[in-house]
Amino acid sequence: MELDIQTLIFNFVGGLGIFLLGIKYMGDGLQKTAGDRLRDILDKFTSNPFLGVLSGIIVTILIQSSSGTTVLTVAFVNAGFMSLRQAIGVIMGANIGTTVTAFIIGFDIGEYSLPIMAIGSFMLFFFDKEKVNALGQAVFGFGSLFFGLDLMSSAMKPLSGLDAFHELTLDMSTNPILGVVIGTVLTLVVQSSSATIGILQGLYGEGAMSLQAAVPVLFGDNIGTTITAILAALGASVAAKRAAFTHIIFNLLGAAIFLILLTPFIGFVEYLQTQLNLNPQMTIAFAHGSFNIINTVIQFPFIGLLAWIVVKMIPGEEVMVEYKPQHLDPIFIQQSSTVALAQAKSEIIRMGEYAVQGLEETNQYITTENPKHSELAIQIEGALNNLDRAITDYLVTIAGRTMSEADSSKHTALMDTVRDVERIGDHFENIIELVDYKISNKILLTEDAHEDLTTMFDLTIATVAQAVKALETMDREEAMVVIQKEDQIDKMERAYRKKHIIRMNESRCTGSAGIVFVDMLSNLERIGDHAVNIAEEVLGKKA
Repeated sequence: MELDIQTLIFNFVGGLGIFLLGIKYMGDGLQKTAGDRLRDILDKFTSNPFLGVLSGIIVTILIQSSSGTTVLTVAFVNAGFMSLRQAIGVIMGANIGTTVTAFIIGFDIGEYSLPIMAIGSFMLFFFDKEKVNALGQAVFGFGSLFFGLDLMSSAMKPLSGLDAFHELTLDMSTNPILGVVIGTVLTLVVQSSSATIGILQGLYGEGAMSLQAAVPVLFGDNIGTTITAILAALGASVAAKRAAFTHIIFNLLGAAIFLILLTPFIGFVEYLQTQLNLNPQMTIAFAHGSFNIINTVIQFPFIGLLAWIVVKMIPGEEVMVEYKPQHLDPIFIQQSSTVALAQAKSEIIRMGEYAVQGLEETNQYITTENPKHSELAIQIEGALNNLDRAITDYLVTIAGRTMSEADSSKHTALMDTVRDVERIGDHFENIIELVDYKISNKILLTEDAHEDLTTMFDLTIATVAQAVKALETMDREEAMVVIQKEDQIDKMERAYRKKHIIRMNESRCTGSAGIVFVDMLSNLERIGDHAVNIAEEVLGKKA
């Protein structure tokens, strides 16, 4: 008996591990195959809640994880790429998309799991093409999923004969809330709703559990999966916390509604089982799918109400960086290249103002080490990248039109300027990473080093702000002042490097602190160079 228990535990734990590895490998492989399309789907197709639901379904099917989609959504909200209303639609869709794994499991192809894993391995090890490797990873994960499931099923088979387990399932049949709690806890522990459903399909398939006991566990599984979103939102923006909390409310409400409607819902599942001649695994898949689809249909009309509730429950100001362009209407390109170029310039000015704000937040992060400053700066850097792409695409489209010589010169200047502003974002992101490294490795800068950094940072911010102003007003005197200030920045960098060497020689500064300090100076000096490039466009090419 002792050996049987050991075999049961080993098979179950090992099978669960292989199953989870299979889901991860399949999701990672599909994600690599899809490439940047996942981000594009969430970015472009969430303009209204209905499209948000469809996007959530598609992305979850591609990455095989509702938690992954929800975490991605929370990150997008945190970065200012998505509003709360858009996020709610995606989260609803993610709950539907995750049911696909249960349907895959419903096709009982466990006996082919090892050959499928072998095919995936051959694609991984005998091909050099990245796409083939990614597909091989997905195939290997697909096979592993079934192999792990088979191991778990064989481990769970003897459970139906245990009196204690039989009594537990009877209690779950008569007390659905117990089933919800078990489903919630199991998913919290395993960190995968698909794994919980897989276990449930195995138990029901082996006859160790009745449908009345299994269905409430499904409801708990949906509640348990919200923990990943909660963890992702810890320390994030107010908007991200609200998105994560929406996930909890949505799934809790769904479980509550279906507990009230439990008897008719089980009757509906049994009807599907009979009419469609479903095997036990597919029956659970249909129960899971029906629950999530009906729950979404019921709550979809109340997205606005859900958003209002979480705003009231989590008060605070939503700091959102608007990453989408505001001036780039394609209609201007059709009307006049001159007007379109003026619109592109207005967007670049806005982008430049964001760059100044990002520098200010980065400076605050160095001084206070408060993560809220680094989070906002990273949001701004993301906005700069998006605006860079949007403005560049707009300017490329303008280039396809006939332009005067003056407009052509202005066009070239704007193309150069947008690149300079984007690079400023890259450099303050580098500085944030250096501060993160300093904090995590407990590196201390001397008081002199801090003073030097503050002085140089203040001058750099003023230089960039003046360059943006010079571009906006086309003021040559402002542009000349930028060049003078940048010369001061260069001199400062050389002087502060020398002071740093003296501190090192006097053993007042450690080597690791010196590296961080010098790298920060270098990034500030390069930011100054980009400010000069903008000023030179004003002086030379008159953008």
